This record gives sequence, C-alpha cells and structure tokens, in this order.
Amino acid sequence: MFLESNVKLQPAGWIEVVCGSMFSGKTEELLRRLRRAWYARQHYILFKPEKDKRYALKEVVSHDENAMECITITHSGDLLKYVGGVEVIGIDEAQFFDMGLPDVCQELAVAGKRVVVAGLDMDFLGRPFGPIPDLLAMAEYVTKVHAICPHCGNLASHSYRFAESDETILLGALDAYEPRCRKCFSLGNKLKPFRRKKA
Repeated sequence: MFLESNVKLQPAGWIEVVCGSMFSGKTEELLRRLRRAWYARQHYILFKPEKDKRYALKEVVSHDENAMECITITHSGDLLKYVGGVEVIGIDEAQFFDMGLPDVCQELAVAGKRVVVAGLDMDFLGRPFGPIPDLLAMAEYVTKVHAICPHCGNLASHSYRFAESDETILLGALDAYEPRCRKCFSLGNKLKPFRRKKA
C-alpha cells in the first residue's frame, strides 16, 4: 500500500503515477489517495479528460462505482487555471490527455504540489500509451496495479479488446475489454487479423 512521503524530508512537490491494465483498480487507488488528503484537511482538486463520459460528466467514477466530483478539461494546460491554493492534484485517465501533460505535472510539482496521476500504461495492442511513459520516467513514486486474468488466474497487466476496431482510443468497459495476462493477451491477439495490421 502506498504511504505518503514524509513532508519534512520532501518539502517540494512530487509526482505519483498509478498505472496498470483496465479493471486493475487505478481509479480506486487515485480516489483513496485523495480521500486521505481530504481527511488530512489538505485542499485537493480532481481532473479527468472531457472525452471520458462513460459513467458521469462531472465525476470520476471507478468500476466499483465509487465517485468524486471532478473538473473535465480538454487540454492539459487547462489544469493550471484551477490549482491556485490547492495542495494535492488528482488526474484520472491520463493516457487520454495530450503529450503536454508531463510538462504540466512537472511545473506543478516544482511549484510544491503533490500530483497523483492514474492511467493505462499500455494500449489495446500492448504498446506504451500516450503521455504515461514520460510520466513514469519523471515520477518520484510509481505504483503498478494488476487485475486477474479471467482465463488462467494469473496477474493481468494487459487490456484485451473485444470490439472490432483498430482505433487507439475506444472508450468502453466490460462490454469491450477484459484484463489478461501476457500469455492470454498474446494468444487472443493472434486470432484477431485486424490487430496484426498495426503491430
């Protein structure tokens, strides 16, 4: 379990990244950390990309249906308009943001903010996804969470897509994706000819 840094030892801000496959608990962990900040009477704010409208327009909602109010934005630079007087900043579904997000997070951390980012580290083809790899390299703290593969019971680190689409961004839940281990993910992709075109 992640425990917050000792502020006396780390007076400046920092970046935390929670990553993993779909259904691994990334959003749940993000919300847990923000709830702890709230209990500690720290001012926090939560963001998600405007394109994520799966569960609610103005809330971040986990697959377990836990929710927190949020601000939706279209561009990573828009975060800077809202963070005055805030100590902790949460960002969900970070893989859907533009490639400027790492620089924005760096600016916020240098300004003394604690930045907690959650997102998919790989897309449906198993490739690094959006700005997440850069954020992983920059972060002081990285937590990789795992789901369980429903086919073999091993730890799942990949998001397997059922839908017949080769678009990188395709919003969905259990109707379109399932978590899979490396082996089951690879076997499934070999049976999908539309995926081999982009490999």
